[in-house]
Amino acid sequence: MKDQENIVEAAVCYHCGEDLPQHKYAFDGRNFCCAGCRGVYKILSENNLCNYYVYNSSPGQQFKTESHYEYLDEPNIINQLLDYRHEGSSIVTFYIPAIHCSSCIWLLEHLYKINPAVYHSRIDFLKKQVTISFNHEGISLRGLVSTLNQIGYEPLISLQDVVKEHSSSVDRALVLKIAVAGFLMGNVMLFSFPEYFGLSGVEKQFQYLFGWLNLIFTIPASFYCGKEYFTSAFTSLKHRHINLDTPLALIIAVLFLRSGFEIVFNTGPGFADTLTGLVFLLLMGKWLKQRTYHHISFDRDYRSYFPIAVTTLLEGKEKPVSINEVKIGDRLWVRNGELVPADAILMKGDAWMDMSFVTGESAPVHKVLGEIIYAGGRQTTEAIELEVIKPVSQSYLTGLWNNENYQVIKEKETFNDSVAKYFSLGVFLIAFSASAYWLFQHDSHKAWSAFTAVIIVACPCVLALSTPFTLSAILAVFDKKGFFVKNTDAVEALAKCDTIIFDKTGTLTSNEKAEISFNGSLDVEEKMLVASLLRNSIHPLSRHILKALNVAAYYTPENYHEVPGKGLSAKIGTHQIYAGHPSILPGSVQHLSAAGVHIVIDQQYKGYFDVDQQWRPGLSQLINRLSPYPLQLLSGDSDKDYQMLKTIFSPATKIRFRQSPHQKLNEVLELQQQGRKVMMLGDGLNDAGALKQSNFGIALTDNINNFTPGCDAILKGSSLYFLPDFTQLAKDGLKIIRSSFAIAIAYNGVGIYYAVQGTLYPLVAAVLMPISTVTIICFTTFSTRYFARKNKLV
Repeated sequence: MKDQENIVEAAVCYHCGEDLPQHKYAFDGRNFCCAGCRGVYKILSENNLCNYYVYNSSPGQQFKTESHYEYLDEPNIINQLLDYRHEGSSIVTFYIPAIHCSSCIWLLEHLYKINPAVYHSRIDFLKKQVTISFNHEGISLRGLVSTLNQIGYEPLISLQDVVKEHSSSVDRALVLKIAVAGFLMGNVMLFSFPEYFGLSGVEKQFQYLFGWLNLIFTIPASFYCGKEYFTSAFTSLKHRHINLDTPLALIIAVLFLRSGFEIVFNTGPGFADTLTGLVFLLLMGKWLKQRTYHHISFDRDYRSYFPIAVTTLLEGKEKPVSINEVKIGDRLWVRNGELVPADAILMKGDAWMDMSFVTGESAPVHKVLGEIIYAGGRQTTEAIELEVIKPVSQSYLTGLWNNENYQVIKEKETFNDSVAKYFSLGVFLIAFSASAYWLFQHDSHKAWSAFTAVIIVACPCVLALSTPFTLSAILAVFDKKGFFVKNTDAVEALAKCDTIIFDKTGTLTSNEKAEISFNGSLDVEEKMLVASLLRNSIHPLSRHILKALNVAAYYTPENYHEVPGKGLSAKIGTHQIYAGHPSILPGSVQHLSAAGVHIVIDQQYKGYFDVDQQWRPGLSQLINRLSPYPLQLLSGDSDKDYQMLKTIFSPATKIRFRQSPHQKLNEVLELQQQGRKVMMLGDGLNDAGALKQSNFGIALTDNINNFTPGCDAILKGSSLYFLPDFTQLAKDGLKIIRSSFAIAIAYNGVGIYYAVQGTLYPLVAAVLMPISTVTIICFTTFSTRYFARKNKLV
């Protein structure tokens, strides 16, 4: 197919929507403003990606001359930019300012069609961020950036955290539109003063002049300041959906056409003042929502770090420190099952990393000494020693945690969306009915006034504010009390739970103190062997016994193996050591008791550790406060504490011991099949499957890094007593949302009552709309604080 040059046709660029110059570029029967836009279309056409233009007309950006990307070939810069790199796979995150519509999302999620070296890409539309997994042997980082630039999505590359920087910054485009709208509104008001004071009849020529000036001012107000409303409404209608911007776009269009008709035919002053005032107030309301929501988001991002301590090595001694105190150059001791909190170099040990938290691949990846281990990996064998080479990125880990079930959350329709959809249809019906009534009464002025006032005063956008503001405020309260919930959807899930399952070890018992006794005999060398084995595990029993042994030095284990809920084994020097439940011990070993942690060295049974763990403070009161819920306890330990637990739990509570991780998972599944909404509390070790399957999974943590990515919340052990208060506040949050809906409906009902009579001037309605927005924000904020105080969480 040959290119056709110099086609004369009054149109806009098919790719970016800019006006066509006299010298146009054509290809495939379509016109483009430059060779760059034509080149982008060629790329999309050759890769069968022209559906990009289906979602929005002219969605692209003008092609920019390719920048110099030679610096992206430097290994040091590549290592700083990449989130993850192993063998042939790499992950990188870019901030792309050009992301602005659904077509952008569609195209960037189909990068693999342009270059097969791209595995997949995920877009965060609100942050204008794309995370790309690619084969760096098939396409270099420089080639990837160049490809993005060629299709009009040049990333803004910086070694700083550009996403956080831009998410907290002011939306300059919105501020500019507000300034322009304010300027236009002020001038229109000035030129409308003669109409306000009844002086327009004195000088007819000035009345006509001022009318035309006002009409000119409405053009940029409608098509520059209000452009996003038209774009959003058109996109939603094209997909057979009515969003919150549809009625707003309609009223702007009606006011503009009505003003143009009256001024051109000199039948009236028009609605230029109402139109410019409405656009200005709409933009101010949007700015207010952004500022408030960004403040809430920043507030949460700032405090919502993982409540885990990292074990550092200082002069060979272990010392737990807070994750935000870890610095470049620190030595970390990461045990089996622990999460790596920062990019680090492997200095000692055999590392088999589970990178499913980062890449989605569950097969462990082997790392050798001197190799980089990326944040988010989980060690699956013996403990390893790492040296930190990048600062701890809490926002990165939080992003991985939030995005684990990203597709499920994205596709779910919220209660707000469904209500707003029907509310919009109802508003349209009332507006058209009121307008038709007054037209039949031969009062066109009231017909227009009623129509415009109804749509403005009954704008459903206020309904969309209640849920995010309420639940975000609740998240902030939870954070302060050491309860870190994944996102707002999880708060709703928490409120709906009706059954609670507890693990015992590390959940109902504290990891801080325990009474340890050994039934048998161990010499000094054997104690060092046992300690060297247990040092690699984060299980509470291992930690208690290790602390009681208190040895001065450790050996390096080989062939370390840990079975969740059973025990562990390894070879140290010439000795084979086992520790744990009798079922994991060699078959030739005979033992007398099933309770405790049994020790076998070189096929010889040495005895067992009896661990009497300390129950968490206030446990009886906590279980009593949770009595309205059906409770269960599923423990992987022996039943030696059965009599004690019977005094704490009610007789109706199902208490089971020696439960494997698979049995715990099956119990959660059975309850869910019965229609139950299950909350699961565990320490994240033997409960990972049950935590992930439950409707709301809580991982308890004290001072070790045992956070599991599959959970919905992390709870500090010291805050377990507040669990009933957390659940009640979540339920109160749903009450606040319903109340805010009731307030919005009552406000809209009163406003519509006056609007349908044609007595409510549209500009007054436009003033009331942002006031209602402020009302909802204040109501949700103060109500959340009230219920937080009522539940004794502040």
